[in-house]
Formats: sequence, structure tokens, C-alpha cells
Amino acid sequence: MRRFAFHRASCILAAIVALFVTPTTSTCAGEALKGINNPIHQYWTRPADDRFTRLQHQIESGQVTLPTESDRAFLSDLLRRLQVPESSQLLVSSTTSLQKRLINPGNPRAIYFNEDTYVGYVPRGQIEVASLDPELGTILYIFDRIRTGQIPHVKRDAGCMNCHSPRYLDDIPALVIESVVPGMTGGGEKAFRRQQSGHGVRLEDRFGGWTVTGAPDSWQHWGNIVMEYDVSGRHERHVRPGELFDLNHYLVPTSDILPHLLHEHQVGFVNRALHASYAFREWMTTGMADDGKLAAEETECVLEALATPLVDYLLFADEVPLPSGGILGDPLFKAAFLTNKRLSQDGHSLKDLNLAHRLFQNRCSYMIYSVAFTGLPTALKERVYLQLQRALADDPPTRFSYLPQDERRRIRRILSETISEFGASAAKTNVAQNNYAIAR
Repeated sequence: MRRFAFHRASCILAAIVALFVTPTTSTCAGEALKGINNPIHQYWTRPADDRFTRLQHQIESGQVTLPTESDRAFLSDLLRRLQVPESSQLLVSSTTSLQKRLINPGNPRAIYFNEDTYVGYVPRGQIEVASLDPELGTILYIFDRIRTGQIPHVKRDAGCMNCHSPRYLDDIPALVIESVVPGMTGGGEKAFRRQQSGHGVRLEDRFGGWTVTGAPDSWQHWGNIVMEYDVSGRHERHVRPGELFDLNHYLVPTSDILPHLLHEHQVGFVNRALHASYAFREWMTTGMADDGKLAAEETECVLEALATPLVDYLLFADEVPLPSGGILGDPLFKAAFLTNKRLSQDGHSLKDLNLAHRLFQNRCSYMIYSVAFTGLPTALKERVYLQLQRALADDPPTRFSYLPQDERRRIRRILSETISEFGASAAKTNVAQNNYAIAR
């Protein structure tokens, strides 16, 4: 491996080149194709290999039959087969879906999720699925209306990409989360934190349009608020969960604060990981010298610069703290969330919850086990591991000083004992650290 003997400024420049690289194909002169529109990613042509696509093949072949006597029965069985907990339910009333004509504060849309699959349900509407392919990213599907005795048709929906391949993320197939305070008919009246996602978004700017249960009354956020008009103008109205709709129309009576916070964290990581993956693939295609070879030093810079924000995010570098008193979290959801935790030999995991001051006891994201991470290009994933080794060392870079030594050691052990690739990367760390010292 080449030594990291380069200046930080040149790395930043290389990262800018990588993120805004001009592909070799364009729709017209001067118009660059990015993200899903760039054929090098094969987003529209390569067969998807995500959790839902695999289930879809089983349904279409007759290996799996889902109940069709009611929407609720179908939804519940679908979630079970996708290993998505019902207790992850989040309710949102803003018209941010293809089914916006059905969504309003009197008929919210429900979202259920695990680490790689997101299922949307609107009463009297259709069921939607966003499922993550390790390399392609978010694949979006929508079912026909459920009819008794009929196997519902499901299709991969290109129309969803009008919102799910945003220009501000260079047209990657992203997950989208917004804070839009609705009026009584569902239309947006106020919007916050546009073009932002992740655990660094201020709590005061979150949850507009969402029902929130289980959060302390002292917390400041935009959940459980609708805008009303009367003769004196527009007013904010605080509504109780279920005040404007029947909670019995949904699988559970909650839209708990803990899944809200974890959903935000996951969306933030998925979007950052996909953005880095797509940028690196474009660099690998377009960062060629005249002789057709990649410029080695520039590639090192690109890898280092693309890995850095991923490592910062994985280690919760910009996490906003929980307000005083923290949260409890819905017990059913906590039990479901912890089902697939990976333990170190001394019994610690990346899913160990804190909830008093921050989300997790061990501040390295469990999303490192998810397909959003495992699908990173190999060279980029290896660079993330090397940076994590540096960040978790006994003498880390100063920007990770917020992690106490005992926490860094716990995280290092968890990763070494639950991810074989991370353990193997430890042998390269000494060389990488020496080279990094030169760069600093």
C-alpha cells in the first residue's frame, strides 16, 4: 500500500473531484449524469439483491403466500417475513408520499423498519417498501391494493425516485426524512432541516408532521402539531396521539420516540454510505490518467477523504445530546431492536442502549453490520476500518477525544470479535498510523 505522504489540502481537493466528478456519459453536451442516471452504477439494469426482492421472488413463485383477507393481516405477515418489528411503527401526517391524496392528520401513514427495510402503509391505500441492496442502494416498490383471494401485484416504482434521488445528494437512491408541519388537509405549512438527515440534526427541528409518543413533555420539537386557520389567521395546534384519527387502524398504538431517534440515525448513515459508494465508483471510472491507469496518490486522497465523514458518523462525533432526563423507550421495541445484537466475549454490544444522555453506551453505530456498510466498495470499506483503528487507539486523533479510553477499548474489542474484516485490518494499523502522522 502506498504511504499516505500527502497534504490535507490535496486530499480535500481530491474529495471534491470525487464528489463532483464529471462522468464520461451525458444526456446532452455539458450535462453530467450522476447517481442512478449514470450507467456505471447499473441501478436500472442490474438485478437487485435486497431482502424484499428475495421475498418477492418467493411470493411470485408460490413458495410464500401472504393472507389477503384484510390489509392489516397482509401487512402484519409481510412485516414478520421481512423481520421488521411492528413496534417500530412511526406515524406521519404530512403529504410526503406518492399516496399524498390519502394522507392527512386524520389518516396518517405508518412506517415500519429494520436496518435494511422500510415498509409504508396508508389505511385505504397501498403498501410501499424501500429495501436496501448492498451496492445499488434503495430499491422502491409498491403493491396494488389488497383484494381478498388475489395475490397482489408489486412493482419496482420509478416514480418514487422523483423524491428519493435528490439533487442535493447527487441523485443517489437515498432515504428521505423531513420535518414538515401539516395543515388539517395534510399540505405542508412549515418545513425544517431540509436536505439534512442524521443524529446531528437539532431535536428542535425534528418531527414536523410526525406523531410522537413516549417523549417527555419538556422536549422541544415539532411533533404532534398541526396548523389551523381561523378568522385571526394561522395557529399551531397541539394534538394528542389518536385525537384526530383512530389508533385501531394501525398495528400498534405507538409512534415511540426511540424508533424515531434510531430511524433518524439510520437514514443519516445510509445516505452518507451510499453517497460515498457512488462517488468512489464514479472516481474509479473517471479518475484515470491518459494511460488508462488510476493516479495512485489521488486515489489514496479520495479514499481517505470519503472514509473520514463515515468514520465520524459511525462514532457519533456530531450526535446531539438527549435533553435532561433522557427517555425510557417502548419496551416492546427495545426487545425487538436487541434481538440481533452481536456480543463480544465479555457481553458488550454496539446496540447497548444508554438513553440517559445519548443513544448508545458504546458509541460506534450498529449500522456497521448493515448492508449499507457491507456493500461499500472493498477499498473504501478497508479505509474505514483503518480509520476506525486509528480513532479507537489508545492515542487517537484529537477530534475523538470525546470518547473515553475505556469506551474506545470496549468498541475496539466488540468490532474485533464481531467483524472478522476489522480484526484482520488491525495488522495494517501500525503502518497506517505512522503514515497518518506524516500527513498530520
